[in-house]
Amino acid sequence: MSQQDDLQYDEDDAVKFIRNFLPGEVASKFSDDDINYVIDLIYEFYESKGYMDENNDSEVDIIEDELTEYVITNARKNGFTRFDADDVSMVVQGELEYCDSIGMFE
Repeated sequence: MSQQDDLQYDEDDAVKFIRNFLPGEVASKFSDDDINYVIDLIYEFYESKGYMDENNDSEVDIIEDELTEYVITNARKNGFTRFDADDVSMVVQGELEYCDSIGMFE
């Protein structure tokens, strides 16, 4: 069994975790679908970097600024413009915290 099989990532739990991570005024700006969209962009970034390749046994070093820039840039390209960069950045930070809480980066 690979390490990825051991992960207990749950999309609904991730959204709840991120919503609780965000300050109230920021959390109220995002629907669950909005948060899921940001999560999808995060995983697109991981795939583009080869982090999700099951043959990649090397240590992954996620550069948060690079990840955040990727998410913001691609969200804007796709018309996801009603949120400012700081708010989107907080959702990215919440996702990273969720992944850390389930031991995904160990």
